[in-house]
Amino acid sequence: MLGLLNLLLGVLINACRSRRELVLENLVLRHQLEVLSRTKPKAHLRAADRVLWVWLRRVWPGGWAHHLRIVRPETVIGWHRKGWRLYWTWRSRTRLGRPRLSTEVRALIARMTRENGLWGTERIRGELLKLGIVVSNRSIRRYRWHGPNRQRSQSWRTFLRNQGKGIWAADLFVVQTIGMQTLYVFFFISHLRRELVHFDVTANPTAAWIWRQAIEATAWGRQPRHLSHDRDNVYGNDFGAKPRGVGIADVRTPYRAPLANSLAERVVRTFRQECLDHVIVVNERHLLALLTEFVHYYNHDRPHRAIELETPVPSPPISRGVVIGRSILGGLHHAYARAA
Repeated sequence: MLGLLNLLLGVLINACRSRRELVLENLVLRHQLEVLSRTKPKAHLRAADRVLWVWLRRVWPGGWAHHLRIVRPETVIGWHRKGWRLYWTWRSRTRLGRPRLSTEVRALIARMTRENGLWGTERIRGELLKLGIVVSNRSIRRYRWHGPNRQRSQSWRTFLRNQGKGIWAADLFVVQTIGMQTLYVFFFISHLRRELVHFDVTANPTAAWIWRQAIEATAWGRQPRHLSHDRDNVYGNDFGAKPRGVGIADVRTPYRAPLANSLAERVVRTFRQECLDHVIVVNERHLLALLTEFVHYYNHDRPHRAIELETPVPSPPISRGVVIGRSILGGLHHAYARAA
């Protein structure tokens, strides 16, 4: 009987209340029932529930606490204060630091990685510098696959940086054709800019042929002060006297010391890793055509770490225009430039 009287009294009181308060009371009671009905894994409040109660505290300051049963009113007040702290932390955040990479640059890094499986982070950064795009190594690694770093000696690099002007290196290496024929590639490279000055291909290298290549490489008054090469018998016994006759100091490396001519040895590895290991040479004419295209790419488009990621033959960067790619050796490499 007492319960029925309380129920009737509540109905009479509600009849005198405004429609807005009834709607809000219905909302908070239904919401608490919905929270208590969650059983996976157990009933708990979500971020949206906290935001709802903070909002109710603001729009219904006189009655929200009387109908709150699942948590204490102090808890809702704590949520409100925490929300304000997060808001002002966001408003007062610093906006210094590097700007984020644009979608175009991120897509370009991914494109270079996809099209050039032999390139590392420094190579990609060098290509971007040629296009007038300055990107850190860390940003490049974020958008490409990162392989293991290779440790390199610093002693010869320091020596070549200080003594490179006026020094050329020469070397000879062999290439096997599909018909089991052995071809020989002879080249000259400048220490200063890592430029491949001259090269040629033959099946029968002789001392006279080697000297003819030296004459062609030093034509028009372009010659080094020092020429470094190994002690291969193909140079002949009198090769040292011939360069001295035209003002070039001939420097032969010690026996069994390939590191003494490390620059030329490194270029031979570049020839193999970035060109010859990925093709099957048919004959002498085919090898000459392949190396002609690769040497032009090496001198004009390939960035080098030893010269601050510039190309041996520098070209002025163009900072505007659409980036276009040019296929090298059938797509083994790509050269990128901005269209004028």
